Amino acid sequence: MGPTLAMGLNGAGVAATVGKAVPLVFVLGLLGVAFVGYGFWRLTQNFHHAGSVYALAGATIGPRAGFFGGFALLGTYLAFLVCTLAATGVFAHSFLHALGVTSTGPWIAVALIAGIGVTVLNSRDTRITARTLLFVEGIGIVAMLLLAVVVLGRTGSGSAPRHQSIDLSVFTPGAASYGAVMTATVFAFLSWAGFEACASLGEETDNPRRNIPRALAGSVLLTGVLYVLMMFVQTIGFGTDDKGVSAFAEAESALVTLSGSYIGTWFSLVVAFTAVASAFAAALSSSAAASRMVFALARDGFGPAALARTDPATGAPTRALWLCGGVGGALTASMYGVGTSAFDTYYWYATIGVLCVLVVYALAGIGVMVFTLSGRGSIPKRELPIPLIGLGYLCFVLYKQVAEQTAPFTYFPWIAGAWCLTGVAIILLAPSLARRIGTRLTSELNGTTGAGGEDTGGEEQEQGPEPIADNTKVTS
Repeated sequence: MGPTLAMGLNGAGVAATVGKAVPLVFVLGLLGVAFVGYGFWRLTQNFHHAGSVYALAGATIGPRAGFFGGFALLGTYLAFLVCTLAATGVFAHSFLHALGVTSTGPWIAVALIAGIGVTVLNSRDTRITARTLLFVEGIGIVAMLLLAVVVLGRTGSGSAPRHQSIDLSVFTPGAASYGAVMTATVFAFLSWAGFEACASLGEETDNPRRNIPRALAGSVLLTGVLYVLMMFVQTIGFGTDDKGVSAFAEAESALVTLSGSYIGTWFSLVVAFTAVASAFAAALSSSAAASRMVFALARDGFGPAALARTDPATGAPTRALWLCGGVGGALTASMYGVGTSAFDTYYWYATIGVLCVLVVYALAGIGVMVFTLSGRGSIPKRELPIPLIGLGYLCFVLYKQVAEQTAPFTYFPWIAGAWCLTGVAIILLAPSLARRIGTRLTSELNGTTGAGGEDTGGEEQEQGPEPIADNTKVTS
């Protein structure tokens, strides 16, 4: 998810829309994402699979929906890989400039080096990846919390640079209309995009039906607390008057600016470094999730069988990793080749990825409702309004992304739509693929196939991630 990255970039866009009501927007965004995340939380208590929503939708709605969801999610992760590689280039250059280095070279060089780094690191044991993510993001979160303590202390004691003070009215709309506040929740929603990525490690996690739901809930709730706190800190740190709101909205790196104002240049360098680390960590996560999706699809017959092979020592799908790394690097390089800046590359591909993931989240919401109504699990029917509210929120976010944007952002729904429609075309033109996926997916979810997707028949085979073992009855 890259929470440090989101805390540093996404508040400024909200401030430009709603003024000082930024913290209120993120509170509402947290509620919306919680309703959306409910579907993943409930379904991962019953199913675990490397394909994430590919299996969740396939097991609840049907194999065609599963393939469509998996294909859309693959587009999301590839787009996120490109945008996070570009963000790594952006923040690396900013850090070097802060150190006084004037000649930093092209941003694409840093992005490509980062792409190779995340691919190599993801080829190792999954625990290494998880610990790396926790370490680099942990540094950033600790730095953010230290900044929060200083800003709250100085604004509370009257010693802030411009005599800013703590103002709890930021949790009300203020001069902004309720319509503007709800529209701005779209920006907040983008901060949580990717919370479901840990579901793709369902076959490599101890006790996945306990730990994956915990990770999903934690990723939403813990980052939600951080986002609301840091948006409050940034809003009062800049000031809630017109001058402060304008400075917040125009800041390219709000946290770095506040760090320099409230603590000093040395701390702004720390924050700038954590931004680089956060972008790299987000790229690491995107690469891991994309490769697991390619692995899962190839294992079930879509794509070369070689992509379903895993490293015998680590269980990582190394060939899928290098394919995704190559695609991500090529797309990033092509953006640089046509003269696109790293900032534009980040925002453009982030938007494309989010548009794809909205479709994925909607499928998860529909899937949990179908599963609940079927009575195959133990989900109480009284919880049905929760995913229904989540679907309504997703429709609202999608409408805002499609109907209320300006060029070039008006083009991105067509690009995301073309990717998703390609998945539909594959389903329609290759019906045998859907049947084969349905059969294999059912077998995998019942634990009757090996990692390669074939009936084990009692013979020893090369194993990848642990086969899925689940007591829930599944039909295709």
